[in-house]
Amino acid sequence: MGSDAGFFVVYRGYVQPYFMPGSFVFIERLKEYGGGYWLGRVYDNFYEFCIERPVSMREGMEMLLLIKGVESNAHKFVDDFHLEPPENH
Repeated sequence: MGSDAGFFVVYRGYVQPYFMPGSFVFIERLKEYGGGYWLGRVYDNFYEFCIERPVSMREGMEMLLLIKGVESNAHKFVDDFHLEPPENH
């Protein structure tokens, strides 16, 4: 689910047989534990939390939009960037 949008949703009781490494995944929490989703990224040997607390689907989608925006511009460099020492006050 959602794989066309670049993420998967794993609902309670469902087993996802395979994830593409680097994919974003929402894992649904039991309602007894407060509901919501864990949002993270899967790799071959680990799950990396994007947010270290449960989130709503909406909050998770907003985070994914931010992450995708940063990733899409991460390769751009400013050739004339110079660090300036801080001014002494």
